[in-house]
Amino acid sequence: MQRPMTNSCKSLTAVSAIVDAQCAQNIEGIEVTGISQSSRSVLKGDLFIALPGEKFHGAEFANEAVENGAVAILTDAYGATLISGVPVIISDNPRRAAGVISAWFYSEPMRDLYSVGVTGTNGKTTVTTLLHQIMQAAGRESGLIGTVEVRIGSEVFPSKRTTPESSDLQTLSAVMRERHMRNLVMEVSSHAITLERIRGSHFAVVGFTNLSQDHLDFHKTMEDYFQAKSELFTFEYADLAVINIDDSYGERLAKMTDLPVMTLSRKNTKADWHYVSITRDYLGASVAIRGSGGILIEGKTVLYGGFNYDNLLMAVAIASESGIDPIDIAAILPQLTGAVGRLESVRLGQNFTALVDYAHSPDAVARVLETAHEISQGSVIAVLGCGGDRDSTKRSLMGKALHDGADIAIYTSDNPRSEKPEEILVQMVLDIDLESPSEVIVDRAMAIRTAVNHANQGDIVIILGKGHEKGQEANGIVHPFDDRIELARAIEDKK
Repeated sequence: MQRPMTNSCKSLTAVSAIVDAQCAQNIEGIEVTGISQSSRSVLKGDLFIALPGEKFHGAEFANEAVENGAVAILTDAYGATLISGVPVIISDNPRRAAGVISAWFYSEPMRDLYSVGVTGTNGKTTVTTLLHQIMQAAGRESGLIGTVEVRIGSEVFPSKRTTPESSDLQTLSAVMRERHMRNLVMEVSSHAITLERIRGSHFAVVGFTNLSQDHLDFHKTMEDYFQAKSELFTFEYADLAVINIDDSYGERLAKMTDLPVMTLSRKNTKADWHYVSITRDYLGASVAIRGSGGILIEGKTVLYGGFNYDNLLMAVAIASESGIDPIDIAAILPQLTGAVGRLESVRLGQNFTALVDYAHSPDAVARVLETAHEISQGSVIAVLGCGGDRDSTKRSLMGKALHDGADIAIYTSDNPRSEKPEEILVQMVLDIDLESPSEVIVDRAMAIRTAVNHANQGDIVIILGKGHEKGQEANGIVHPFDDRIELARAIEDKK
């Protein structure tokens, strides 16, 4: 984790006072020079924040944190009972305290950047990637935080989660500010909102893409899921909302938020930002976008698929709102490539199209397969699995979306985690009458190879669910596995 070069230093007394935390010991004279929520990344002088988790309590790692240099620990009352030999401050809500303290410690760095947060079930990664590309191309040095990677100028780091823990988020933002970034573009997950990772953060703009079934293992109901997302659209977190009103939840959100709203629509000309025209061709599309105040932005894009036009519209609208000249945006459009693992093409000279996409919700699978049919000159052959230890109620829905959307549907393993892949697949094909050549193949590499072997000239082979991921998790072990590499190998062997 990157840290600012300029050391911050706060007294533990001041830290405790910020969140009105309790302390049994005398903490006078103790100074904190950093904050960490991971015992392994603690540096000398850090405050270690020990949070309760699903399987372990962070306080169980207090000794490791102290060995690495932690001078004090913030935790809850139970966590405090597990710690001895180091000053402990106790908070009724350590998750909230972590965000508040981290933002305060670095003097609210996100307010010194033009910070943009994008949420929604699908499209977050593509919108933020496109917006980051526009800003960089326009000469506005920007940071990016998301599912795939973290970018600070020319430096790139892999991401551990869509939205980092609050201490990491504020530290990264402080590094970006120190390096004179003008903008921060990031994905905001519903987990991060609910678990208060963004507490203490503030965005100039927040965007809402769409909402469809996903993460119900965590949120339990769609209403809970929506309410979690809607918390981002308050004055605590943002100054302006940009919302896609083609989505029914987006339309509802636009009416209920107290924030000023800019609406987006692919077809509704009453929206603040909308398409005048989308003319598709084999290279992508020519688009004309009408924006606030009558702005007209015209240009070519190599992106294809209705959902990608939604993503592009949001990126363009926010870029314009941030002050980038519409003329510059139009010139940049042809350069935009989208995010890795999102309709990413694998080209080895074969006579069919081969794509990899991260789609892992029923709606995303349906949308991607609809796009595949739009660009296909033949059959659509699709491979899909469902992850273990996640929302099991969406498995049959994803299975049906694959069956309905593909000419040849191949069901396979994704990241089974602690579950048996065969049992996940039974749930996926429930009530589906599979007809050959559609089939169930547990081994993902074999499923990809089979899909490629079915392909003829003009067909599309599309591998869904894992996108950019480079591993497959089973029984607590992440095995090296990259859909793009497996797809390339299968193509080479077919040739």
